[in-house]
Amino acid sequence: MQKVQPMTLFGYNKLQAEVKDLKEVKRPGIVKAIEEALEHGDLKENAEYHAAKEAQKNIDNRLAELVDILGNSQIVDPSELEHARVSFGSTVLMTDMDSDEEFTYTIVGGCESNPDKGLISFNSPLAKQLLGKKEGDEVKVKLPSGKKEFEIDEVKYEEIVFDCD
Repeated sequence: MQKVQPMTLFGYNKLQAEVKDLKEVKRPGIVKAIEEALEHGDLKENAEYHAAKEAQKNIDNRLAELVDILGNSQIVDPSELEHARVSFGSTVLMTDMDSDEEFTYTIVGGCESNPDKGLISFNSPLAKQLLGKKEGDEVKVKLPSGKKEFEIDEVKYEEIVFDCD
């Protein structure tokens, strides 16, 4: 059973663009490289051929992964959701109860996450433990770095700004 992959329209379009690039640019380039390597003869010691075949395999694996993700994707417009409780697209302001350090995270789809920019995947350990919480809640979370306790200061929706790579 496949899991639904929520994402914004931005994330969906980003994955579609990657599929197009792989199919129309990268894969044909690899096929051409394989053909050129074949012209060099002996395949046993033909490093270019083996490298190109490996690259082709990696592209085909990534294409299969993207097709699976897109096939299970559900485009969600976070601006249409209620954000009284933490949900997809919510921006959460919270304070570490030990250090008083403040953090701001926005919950996005897996392909859209960028923790350095405060965008965390809804599948991340932190997001899973924040979902459904509301302003004023204290939440104890288990993270890869250990246990932490946060107080949720605010849950809101604000337009998500993605970096265009």
